Amino acid sequence: HRHRYEVNPAIVPDLEAAGLCFVGRNTDESGERMEVIELDETVHPYFVAAQFHPEFTSRPEKPNPLFLGLLQASKTKAAAVTDKKDVDASS
Repeated sequence: HRHRYEVNPAIVPDLEAAGLCFVGRNTDESGERMEVIELDETVHPYFVAAQFHPEFTSRPEKPNPLFLGLLQASKTKAAAVTDKKDVDASS
């Protein structure tokens, strides 16, 4: 595990109570380490942070799930904005 920054496990419950979701955890000999965090979609349409490099496993025909999720969330947001403009224009 070679990261410059880590989450202090003692404050994880406080962060989770504030709405941060630790969805990726790695257990090793030194204890539990937080690897991936998210915010609920009700708070933000797509908020994910990772301690690894998803770009290293992405390919044009098989994107890493983090990138695919970002593209899907962007498409949904763009469609909502476009639909709203269409409604406003017809009013």
